[in-house]
Amino acid sequence: MAQTVAIVQSNYVPWKGYFDLVRSADRFVLYDDVQYTRRDWRNRNRIKTADGTQWLTVPVEVKGKYAQTVRETRIGDPGWADNHLTRLRHAYARAPFARVLLPAVADLYAEAAGYETLSEVNALFIRRLCDLLDIATDITDSAAYRLDNPDPSGRLLDICVQAGATEYLSGPAAKAYLDEDLFRRAGVAVRYMDYSGYPEYPQLHGPFDHAVSVLDLLFMTGPRAVEYLDKAPTREAA
Repeated sequence: MAQTVAIVQSNYVPWKGYFDLVRSADRFVLYDDVQYTRRDWRNRNRIKTADGTQWLTVPVEVKGKYAQTVRETRIGDPGWADNHLTRLRHAYARAPFARVLLPAVADLYAEAAGYETLSEVNALFIRRLCDLLDIATDITDSAAYRLDNPDPSGRLLDICVQAGATEYLSGPAAKAYLDEDLFRRAGVAVRYMDYSGYPEYPQLHGPFDHAVSVLDLLFMTGPRAVEYLDKAPTREAA
């Protein structure tokens, strides 16, 4: 039986393309046993506000920890969750689905506030946001796999083999380094995600911006949010 596997580091409240990748796979592996990268999407994402697009950033401990993995990265300020929730309430108070969605988001942040590591927070949000988007992909953690291969491409292939993959679905940036021949020799096809062609949807606060957290999409479109993950540029936004 064909099995498509995607393997990606966890991101904080990711953009809609991340969830499109999740739903395009049969199994999605949160790959947090790799080095934490600063000023990246691991601990932050963008939302639209009346004062322009702004970052929501989870404060993490990085001083002197240059080689730590995403999994090892600890949260540096226990008040971050209340701060983010307050900013989301202000930014999306006038959104069509704010009244419906804010209680669920508040519960999510209350739970996240009890976690000590970034990886735990990210995994919680990704799984719960998938529920809101009706995405039923099996999400697993790289800690569940044997990870003793020092070669980056070989390590990804090992996860694919252990997960029973017949196809590896990757983000497009991996074209620069992925050893596709290694996968082909192992009988695992390689396919790259295409993030172009998403339709626009109604947004608050100025010109349309695709590159914001999926929370923006959920606040604005509610139960129709998953429709805007389809590459259907000819469909008009309602």
